[in-house]
Amino acid sequence: MNSNDEVRAADSETGLNFLVSDSDAGMRLDSYLTSLISGWSRARLQNLIEDEEVLVNGQPAKAAYKIRAKDEIEVDLTPAPAETFTPENIPLDIVFEDDSLVVVNKPAGMVVHPGAGISSGTLANALAFHFAQLSSQGGSLRPGIVHRLDKGTSGLLVAAKTEAAHENLAQQFRARSVFKLYLALVHGTVNLDSGRIEQPIKRDPRNRVRMSVGSSGRSALSLYRVKKRYSRFSFLEVELKTGRTHQIRVHLAWLKHPVVGDDVYGGGRDNTVADQTLRAAIRRLGRQFLHAAELGFTHPVSHAQVKFSSGLPTELLELLSFV
Repeated sequence: MNSNDEVRAADSETGLNFLVSDSDAGMRLDSYLTSLISGWSRARLQNLIEDEEVLVNGQPAKAAYKIRAKDEIEVDLTPAPAETFTPENIPLDIVFEDDSLVVVNKPAGMVVHPGAGISSGTLANALAFHFAQLSSQGGSLRPGIVHRLDKGTSGLLVAAKTEAAHENLAQQFRARSVFKLYLALVHGTVNLDSGRIEQPIKRDPRNRVRMSVGSSGRSALSLYRVKKRYSRFSFLEVELKTGRTHQIRVHLAWLKHPVVGDDVYGGGRDNTVADQTLRAAIRRLGRQFLHAAELGFTHPVSHAQVKFSSGLPTELLELLSFV
């Protein structure tokens, strides 16, 4: 570390803050952090950057970002998962498969890939068992993984078998050309038949496991349409135009219509449901009522437009019968 660099007091045992010196300006973010943080490989730090555990001036950044003098960098050194990765014979609901990719229907409760405190039982472990060939661009702990769904969200996810397919699909996600449609049950009556929520999203400064709407956040756009209104709830289709962490849940909570079953962003609305039978059914659900129902993209080899769909899982259909 250059003698002019300032390392500020950490907020916790795993938090570090840095102020970039003039002499280090122009370095890649991942290289800069590798030079400063002992015991952490560049690959592990890149994963932290990808998971938005590294903020530059309060905002997520890319590993290749060229740092500037006086940039303030916050690093949350979340514990790394076990370096060993074991394929596991976990059943998969395969919607489509060919030589380039596989589309699966992920159940709620399954984490997409190993992370802090989670080394098994993930979709990545299952994919590695069922498919001999998967792309390696996501690293050894994320074979085939191109994008993610929250643990409590069910629905469609595409994984890449080849490096070329992975790069092509990742570029489509970066270009925002992938069609992503979700189904959500929310609290309250949404008055407009359709609308757009265009509010930037950032890490919640008071709780780093949460996201929040804020003017200094990254641009985010969600489009919604009301499919059905109930007396105290609304059933929505939500199309994601961007892919920020927890985007739909944050946007709908900002709209004052949080997703049913969302313990993080629900604001306690589940506990205000007057009907005791319905309130008990929501508690039993153990997940948010959010399902990735449609996924469309350009096939990386045939270049044909493909679209896949997935109906609501049984537990969500059962909850609707109480509404």
